[in-house]
Amino acid sequence: MSIFTPTNQIRLTNVAVVRMKKAGKRFEIACYKNKVMSWRSGAEKDLDEVLQTHTVFVNVSKGQVAKRDDLSSAFGTEDLTEACTQILAKGELQVSDRERQSQLEHMFRDIATIVAEKCVNPETKRPYTVILIERVIKQLQQSIQIQRAHMRLRFVLPARDGKRLKEKLRPLIKTVENEDFTEQLEMVCLIDPGCFRDIDELIRCETKGKGTLEVLSLKDVEEGDEKLE
Repeated sequence: MSIFTPTNQIRLTNVAVVRMKKAGKRFEIACYKNKVMSWRSGAEKDLDEVLQTHTVFVNVSKGQVAKRDDLSSAFGTEDLTEACTQILAKGELQVSDRERQSQLEHMFRDIATIVAEKCVNPETKRPYTVILIERVIKQLQQSIQIQRAHMRLRFVLPARDGKRLKEKLRPLIKTVENEDFTEQLEMVCLIDPGCFRDIDELIRCETKGKGTLEVLSLKDVEEGDEKLE
């Protein structure tokens, strides 16, 4: 997208338009693509790296500049940089259909990747592939069973604390895979990842640092990828 402004005929290229409606008027600023979100997230601090020009427009594509009286009425100032900053922070970033589709594709892939990394089929414990998860999300006509993959832990507790702590830990444990209680309590178990912090804090506080907790695996899964029939 290339734009000529009528005042100085400076050609603006690679333009991303941010629009705001305020006090009954439309205001737009011309920004560099990919810089608006960086500025809003705090990654970009230099306004000059975001704005193509410190000018407020009524219509960027036509080069129509906003009147100073309208700026003063809407933003309480005629300072262009201040008005640009307000529009940049609160305005709506205009994107083309192609850009919107690309963003949607990236969003689907990001969501599918997170689901595939953290979840499994609860019956087989096999993970689903990213492509399969993405396809199901897009179609919304097919359902699959998923659950958060369990973590495998091993903890060792002093004998004097073992019986008492075992009862407190029981509600936080999904499955006990191995248990040995001779001179001390040693247990290998599966837990919901959301319970890890509570278990860690409980063992540290109740044993005053004498108990140990070890993560054997972050994700308990079976070999192979899950497939839909």
